[in-house]
Amino acid sequence: MNQLWQTFLSDIGAEFDSETGSRFDSASDEIKAAAAGNVLVDLSHQGLIRATGEDATSFLLSQLTNDLNQVSETNSQISAYCTPKGRMLALFRIFIHNGDLVLMAPVAVIDTVLPRLRMYVMRAKVTLETAEDLVSIGVSGPDIEKNLTNLVGELPAEINDARQAGKFSTIRLNGPHPRFLVTGETDAIKQLWQQMSANCTATGSAVWSWLEIMAGQPSVVTQTSEAFVPQMANLDVIDGVNFKKGCYPGQEIVARMQYLGKLKQRMYRARVNADVRPLPGDNLFAPSFRDQSAGTVVDAQYSPEGGFDLLAVIQIRAAGEGELHLGATDGPLVDLLELPYELPPVKEG
Repeated sequence: MNQLWQTFLSDIGAEFDSETGSRFDSASDEIKAAAAGNVLVDLSHQGLIRATGEDATSFLLSQLTNDLNQVSETNSQISAYCTPKGRMLALFRIFIHNGDLVLMAPVAVIDTVLPRLRMYVMRAKVTLETAEDLVSIGVSGPDIEKNLTNLVGELPAEINDARQAGKFSTIRLNGPHPRFLVTGETDAIKQLWQQMSANCTATGSAVWSWLEIMAGQPSVVTQTSEAFVPQMANLDVIDGVNFKKGCYPGQEIVARMQYLGKLKQRMYRARVNADVRPLPGDNLFAPSFRDQSAGTVVDAQYSPEGGFDLLAVIQIRAAGEGELHLGATDGPLVDLLELPYELPPVKEG
């Protein structure tokens, strides 16, 4: 973590935990604040990779599921890094800051996949390094657009759109309220945080996870690395895969699943009343699957309505049957909720 940024946050009341990330209050209270009002969100649990060099775009194009040629100062994207078997090792948010490609993913995932990516650089003119000089924060809330516009200028208009203005790169994201990802150098982000704090509640990493869950935005963490092919996590629906681009690790399997296969699992949004927060990788069960897992938790956080909100990759048949349990065949009931986007119809046969 950027030590200057951590010191700044610690001085204003943040606490840090290697397992749960940062927080200023309890996760449940912070999420209630995000559901009702304007929040500033520390994203130091997310790491940044800077890709530089004349071959940066072409190299990443050969490694990731999306078309990096479409990333620009006005457009960001999500893109997965897969194994040769088509399983996601990482899921990145990719954007441009000061002319460089920047890839965002959880710190622990970056620590694992960055050495792997570097192995394949070979003669390509590209340098991949962690961007320790940059800091990202999230902002969300019903009044956040006015507050943010006054400080960083005109905001991107559509989901995934980006805007470079002065010291900041700003990306509009989906969510229950207007939501933005803002990246800049440490001093600039510190100043922005201080300027916005009068009208926003300071929050930590759990809030961003909850906002991603509400947006139906999947994540890949250490516990779920290599667990899902992109379509299982709905990347084909939310523009995380380009099926017309060239080869990348796992491309044949991902393409075969899209055009020839019958997808048996999809990601759903759900809520469960449980005593303990579900963790990524926890299993779901359904009566017709008996003792066999019928789904896997992608992420879960406290719900402002009680219990826990979650995303889970679930067997489509089990989801259709309507009875799902967390952790065991007699575990807490899991209620499926609507996603903020529509899933394609299930292929017959």
